[in-house]
Amino acid sequence: MNTVTLARGFVKNSLEKNPTIGQWLAFSEPGKVTLRVGKVNFGQGISTALTQIAAEELDVALTQIVHAPINTQDSPDEGVTSGSFSIEHCGEAVRMACATIKATALARFCAASGAAASTISIQNGVMRSNATAQVMTYWDLHLDDQAGEKVLYDAPQKPQRDHRVVGTPVPRLDLERKLFGGPSFIQDMVIPGMQHCRILRAPNRAGRIVSVDDAAFRQRFPDVELLRDGSFMGVLAAREEIAVAAIAYLETLVTWHLPASLPDCADLKTFLTSAPSEQRIVDELAAKDVSPPGSTRFESWYQRPYIAHASIGPSCALAQWKDNKLEIWSHSQGIYNLKSDIEVYLRREFGDTGMPALVVHHVEGAGCYGHNPADDVAFDAALLARHAQGRPVRLLWSRAAELSSGPSGSAHLVKMEADLADDGSIHNWTHTIWSNGYTSRPGRAAPGNLAFVAAAELANPFVTPVSLDPPMSAGGGGDRNAIPLYDLPNYKVIYNRLLEMPIRTSALRALGGYTNVWAIECFMDELALSLKQDPVDFRLRHLSDPRAIAVIRKAIDQAPWWHDRSQDEEGVGRGFAYARYKNTGAWCAVAVRILAGTSVRVTDISVAADVGLVINPDGVKSQLEGGAVQSCSWTLKEELKFSNEAITTRNWEDYPILMFSEAPVVTVSLINQPNEPSVGAGEATQGPTAAAIGNAVHDALGVRVKQLPITMEHILASS
Repeated sequence: MNTVTLARGFVKNSLEKNPTIGQWLAFSEPGKVTLRVGKVNFGQGISTALTQIAAEELDVALTQIVHAPINTQDSPDEGVTSGSFSIEHCGEAVRMACATIKATALARFCAASGAAASTISIQNGVMRSNATAQVMTYWDLHLDDQAGEKVLYDAPQKPQRDHRVVGTPVPRLDLERKLFGGPSFIQDMVIPGMQHCRILRAPNRAGRIVSVDDAAFRQRFPDVELLRDGSFMGVLAAREEIAVAAIAYLETLVTWHLPASLPDCADLKTFLTSAPSEQRIVDELAAKDVSPPGSTRFESWYQRPYIAHASIGPSCALAQWKDNKLEIWSHSQGIYNLKSDIEVYLRREFGDTGMPALVVHHVEGAGCYGHNPADDVAFDAALLARHAQGRPVRLLWSRAAELSSGPSGSAHLVKMEADLADDGSIHNWTHTIWSNGYTSRPGRAAPGNLAFVAAAELANPFVTPVSLDPPMSAGGGGDRNAIPLYDLPNYKVIYNRLLEMPIRTSALRALGGYTNVWAIECFMDELALSLKQDPVDFRLRHLSDPRAIAVIRKAIDQAPWWHDRSQDEEGVGRGFAYARYKNTGAWCAVAVRILAGTSVRVTDISVAADVGLVINPDGVKSQLEGGAVQSCSWTLKEELKFSNEAITTRNWEDYPILMFSEAPVVTVSLINQPNEPSVGAGEATQGPTAAAIGNAVHDALGVRVKQLPITMEHILASS
């Protein structure tokens, strides 16, 4: 077995890189607190929750918290906004920074007034004592002189019993503008004088331009600028519709070399198990265990295809290269990592002394849930801006490029094995995985390599890294959630990370946890039903974690349709699944009801979750509900299709997703644990929902589908 190579650039918390108060807070505007964070909003509502944390700890109104724009000049470097770490890492840093400065403010007020700290109350940043008539505000105390002081890990924080804002369903602070059509996203952004750009993209990451009829293009579009560097080619035009027409015509003038480098779409199992890979034991409990006589050996294979991000809003970036300064506006989830990787290109081109200054500004994109092409389009825009000679450029990717050239979620194969005794005990549990790694974000690969799609297309190309995995301390990648949570006498988890990447893969919501939980929880149903035991009771008999037991019971108890089958029509089925996100985050149980006819439709979902201390219950519920609905789409519909030469998924007809008319009724309940730390919840429902659907299909049809998506084709093939 080879030594594992994990992706670099992960940190344990946000204060490691950003230890001083001034990196988080400023009091320069009277009556306002400027909050600086590095975790970005991309639809999950994190800015509202962080505002609640700051307002609570400082005893100011929500309206007094002002979020500073997020950029690489002024914001704390918090790495990548991913893995549902925003509340755990950034939220805790904000809380400690606020507690530290509040302690300083109290000490200064006590010194000025002579009042004891126990007599002081704070409201809206105004400090009073019932022992003196003196009143002072945070802004009277010149707190910005503490900017260079360290945030104290042991600063006294407000007791949970005194919370007034944290734990309440504060409406999302960013929604009003979006709901009423105001400019909200990078796709809406306009810089005066900007050029509109489009690029060509090969439908195979190994594809290269053989020839292009430049003369014919210039004859038809004499006012459109054409840029080519190797196989990177784009157009710049004064108007967007001209750029769209120009790139469409250019596509007819290009001859591509598309090598037959992609695997057999219809036989991914062979590819996954035969491609060169790095094998390692993720974890094992090797206690002596002899299966009781008469035990039955069970083995099942579960397979997920490559799936696309399929963001509704195509990726977009703006850039301006002027006076030896490059500015980029991007919806990247990791602007500091993006900056560092673009600087790899700049350093090669200009050297350390001649390279331009680089600033990356974050502007929210129209939805994201993983490493979509936001970073790619930012690098593309930088290349085009270099050609534009000081003019700002705006680049929007096409739908075809999003689906065929953006990072995808890896195809993922799991082999489950176990011995089952007549008494229901499980022995010799083995979970074996084959997949590509789950991250190729900027800042993750070996120094000098670049994962941007354009970096490999340049005439002087960069090495494209094969996707790696986050370490287990950050939740893992292909091995995420593979270590069993059930009480087992022994187990082994084996991971084979592919060392070839014919189809580009990177982070997609829940990473390997989606498929691993689907496999584990469907396998648990298989074991239970082989003994003719109730699958929920079977799970409970193998669990001792009280928080796991509580969410399982809650998900069932709040679903009136779970036990009442009196009104069932033909094809109705019920399924259940449980997991703890990353084995360290939210405890989550999901029950579903489906109707299987000419297709499978999920009609009802019951979710129960324990996320520790709840900051904003509405925000948590929205994340859990959104993840469950998205999981329905993945599980029932989504699959990236390709030939040996090209990805053939190019539009919404090729890549169906769940429609609004197909959305189920979702009920979400939270078990609040106010005395426990907040843990990540944003991806907790992905895996349990998929497994619950698979188990419900078996309940309805008696068929165990082990190849996603659960389409009629795969149901018939499994019959």
